[in-house]
Amino acid sequence: MTMEMKDSGSVVLTAYHPHSPARIPGMEQSFVQDIPPGHSPTSRKSLSHCRRINRMLSNESAPPAFSRSNSQASMDSTSMEDFWCEVESIKESREDGSEEAMLLEFKPADEGELEAEWLQDVGLSTLISGAEEEDGQALLSTLTRTQAAAVQKRYNTYTQTLRKKNKHTVRDVRDIFGTSDSPPTFETVPVSPVSSNGIQLPGQKPVWRSVSSKSCLDCGIDKGSPSITEELSYEVSFSESITVLPKTQEWPKNQRFKKEDSALPKFIVRKSRFGLTEVGDLSPEDMKKIRYLSLIELTAFYDALGVELKRNRVERVRGRENGLFGVPLTVLLENDQKKVPGIKVPLIFQKLLLKLEETGLETEGILRVPGSASRVKNLHQELEAKFYEDTFDWDQVRNNDAAGLLKMFIRELPSPLFTVEYLPAFITLVEKISKIKLQLQALHLLIMLMPEANRDTAKAFLQFLKKVVANEGKNKMSLWNVSMIVAPNLFIYKGKRANQQEMQAAATTAHIVRLLIRYQDILWTVPSFLISQVRKMNEAAMNNSKRQLMFDKGVRKLLRRKTMERERPERPEGAVTFPPYLQSDIPEGVIRVYAPLHSKVSMAIQLNSQTKAKDILARFHCENSRGSSPNVRGQIQSLHEIGGNIGQHCLDPDAFMLDVYRANPQAEWVIKPKAS
Repeated sequence: MTMEMKDSGSVVLTAYHPHSPARIPGMEQSFVQDIPPGHSPTSRKSLSHCRRINRMLSNESAPPAFSRSNSQASMDSTSMEDFWCEVESIKESREDGSEEAMLLEFKPADEGELEAEWLQDVGLSTLISGAEEEDGQALLSTLTRTQAAAVQKRYNTYTQTLRKKNKHTVRDVRDIFGTSDSPPTFETVPVSPVSSNGIQLPGQKPVWRSVSSKSCLDCGIDKGSPSITEELSYEVSFSESITVLPKTQEWPKNQRFKKEDSALPKFIVRKSRFGLTEVGDLSPEDMKKIRYLSLIELTAFYDALGVELKRNRVERVRGRENGLFGVPLTVLLENDQKKVPGIKVPLIFQKLLLKLEETGLETEGILRVPGSASRVKNLHQELEAKFYEDTFDWDQVRNNDAAGLLKMFIRELPSPLFTVEYLPAFITLVEKISKIKLQLQALHLLIMLMPEANRDTAKAFLQFLKKVVANEGKNKMSLWNVSMIVAPNLFIYKGKRANQQEMQAAATTAHIVRLLIRYQDILWTVPSFLISQVRKMNEAAMNNSKRQLMFDKGVRKLLRRKTMERERPERPEGAVTFPPYLQSDIPEGVIRVYAPLHSKVSMAIQLNSQTKAKDILARFHCENSRGSSPNVRGQIQSLHEIGGNIGQHCLDPDAFMLDVYRANPQAEWVIKPKAS
């Protein structure tokens, strides 16, 4: 993939992948040709070369490669030695035959094709086909002003391109957004703060509550060093917040990446009365809508910052259909779920992490010091043969060899763990925009865009890396050290020579990994403004369905014949069917909570302004402390909101229930174990 800059210099950043049916001509050279082959990364000569590259990085007397980002992406006294030694180690593992290297191939895009694919990816294929689909209409009705402008801009480009090519008739943009020369005329989501996970109520002001120190999102390791503290809010869309900044604002030109933890701000996440929602707390159907909205929001965010959002069109590489290494995550999970139903992270990946967590967290230089190449190669082959037979001897695996296998697994995935479609755009943003908060918001939306299997596996990996950093006192691996080692394995860098441009991109990818590790708890929390839009989208779809039913003559006749026997609408997956005596009308402010695993299966609860989800859970626990089975008492139960304007939503224990109830009065309330 190529990241184009305004000046003459260019940077090529590619992902490294095995098991390709064919290699790209002219791409067989080593990752960094300046690094001499055949030398161990721990040898004196190789280390000397790594130090020489590091001096190139900090050589500010060199001619500037970019007019704007040259100083931004540079490192002050920070060493990049670990990064380049890791690149050398990867190159050697490829040369000795333990890995078969290849590079993803990127398809060229004709004019208008990227816009057409973008419209399809955000769930608006109806704008291309011309069909009047309810889902597309529901999505359009939820967009904020900046989101609508982003859609209109891409649709304008798409239609103009088709007209130039004299292709089939396309819908005029005015049919969708009103006049093409003015902002969209359809109703958009208000810019003013909306309820965290619900709908803005008339006359209701958002109520903020500071998260207590025990329940605050852990955004990194606090070592007592002074750091900047900033507040984060999910109430207003990121792109709408950007528009309040002066357009003439210039970002500092002397911004540098610094290795000290104190260089990164400490973010305080404020919980609203709806609490916080993690990625796994929503149904797959609603997460699909979150993905649509996240791509629209990411595009609007870049538009507001004046940064072009480029996308790589990647040729999909077909991996192996069986085995462990080089197998797509979805195939691995499909095979593993036959043994362990509901598993979200491949078994081999979990086992490698577990091995390192049990014995390797305190090993000095873990991840950095490579294991024996021959041992890793033999272990690789033995794992492929014995892992699923449960005959592999894990006691024989040394910690550094286990770390080598872990990194090899990530490198050999047919599709990158962190998808590469928008990676160049994010690197451009990091180099142009110095504010960490804006970088974090863009990265947050990119995480929401990841496929489920990738996102779950990446989360497990980052949680492990966080534990490694937490043991820095013994393993000598700081946050920056870990980031430099991991970055080449996630984003292997390829160029003709280790020049100044490559140094800058290397530092940028390491900085990206550092953000992922430090702020992982924030990044895996679903922004509440997106949940609010999903609720509105579901409501719009339900209203459209109701109108369609009302005008369907056949349905109207059926309703007249069976006035007294009306069937209830189809219930969402996971909803509970209540006995007739529980289906009577419930007074305002009273909810019927159902707990199918408890001895007392239901309870009517009067809500007040201070009732929290955890209060309801505590009441059920007290009522059922003796009657429930030991297995149920040992499980961690959560209160779920099911149906109405949401598919399924596991509630934060600190959520104020009256607010949630008012946002979704048609929901059902069920206590059951939280999905792992």
